[in-house]
Amino acid sequence: MIRKMQWVLLVLATTLWGCDSGYSEAPFVDGDVAQPVAYSRPDIGTPAQDFRLMDLDGTVHSLAQHQGKVVFLNFWATWCGPCKVEMPAMESLYQAFRSQGLEILAVSVDQQGAAVTRPFKEAMGLSFPILHDSDYQVGLTYGARTLPMTYVIDRKGVIRQRVFGARDWNSPEARQLMSELLQEPFGPVSEAM
Repeated sequence: MIRKMQWVLLVLATTLWGCDSGYSEAPFVDGDVAQPVAYSRPDIGTPAQDFRLMDLDGTVHSLAQHQGKVVFLNFWATWCGPCKVEMPAMESLYQAFRSQGLEILAVSVDQQGAAVTRPFKEAMGLSFPILHDSDYQVGLTYGARTLPMTYVIDRKGVIRQRVFGARDWNSPEARQLMSELLQEPFGPVSEAM
């Protein structure tokens, strides 16, 4: 009961305050006239856009290289309180389903890159890849204006869930979702991946 109450308070706080990535009000300048940025988020049921980002060891990861897996794409930052809270549950989910084909790609928008994410990963005991999007190009592609933001992408490369804010990814509901997606047959990969 206490755990459920803590998550209710966390979700409420995230909904009310969220972690603004600092890019939600960033202007786009065209000549001398500042224009608001036209953000769009990929819709559920559409192919996920491929990207290439580097991890802590300098290895480049692309979404396409994970074809045939269920991909949990999470945008976060070390300075985001709700992001920190959900990471242990993400690690538990990863450990439970990794061998069945789940891949977590945690995309950090920290401008300092590995200088802040490496100690964070070690302190939290995380084993999934931490990728760096310090120029926020992938974040913009996915419309991640507040953090954390998560996309769940099926084996065919189609976005199945889009979640704003922190969640208990180790909950029975999250485990059920992953189990169902991992049981779906793998067919041809979408062209976007």
